[in-house]
Amino acid sequence: MTTYDIDFSKGLIPAILQDNQTKQVLMLGYMNEEAFNKTVKDQIVCFYSRSKQRLWVKGETSGHVQHVENIHIDCDRDTILIEVTPHGPTCHTGRQSCFNTTMPFKVQDLEVTVAKSAKSDNQHSYTKYLLTEGIEKITKKFGEEAFEVVIAAMKEDKTELVNEVADELYHLFVLLNALEVDFSAVEKVLANRHRQVNNFKGERQDISQW
Repeated sequence: MTTYDIDFSKGLIPAILQDNQTKQVLMLGYMNEEAFNKTVKDQIVCFYSRSKQRLWVKGETSGHVQHVENIHIDCDRDTILIEVTPHGPTCHTGRQSCFNTTMPFKVQDLEVTVAKSAKSDNQHSYTKYLLTEGIEKITKKFGEEAFEVVIAAMKEDKTELVNEVADELYHLFVLLNALEVDFSAVEKVLANRHRQVNNFKGERQDISQW
């Protein structure tokens, strides 16, 4: 049996399974020293089940076992990465991986994407091209995209409208980046206006911002 220098002094340690061929992350489980030694000996992944309080061979019920190909230990010796050949779906839902939920996209993510492109060395980046051309080019493209939004709306083409609005938002964030304006400043203005509207209770107030 191969000897691995792993620190089990704190009890259970996380073990990540990764598909040896596709490199897709399949799942996260936990091992104690006994589970790890059994994994190494049998070359089939064995975890320690925290709910069942016992050793648990992954796939012992479904038959979808995980055959060990390579084992890697992290620099602190308290996390394991195991490259496996999965025999069937890894997730109990029937999916290949347990990591199937993606974080919802937020419009603010565009700010991060544009900022990264602006600092990159990728000369084929459209963002880089616009920023290099300067504010006149950027505002021209912003105006063109705004006109495309209008045309889509006039045609009542919802699919085209959605796509054109997405393009317009992208060019908006390029414009903000070029002028070094954080979107948080826009959010602050929107929040102030929102509060004014919510505080309106019939009295005459200046909420003309909306």
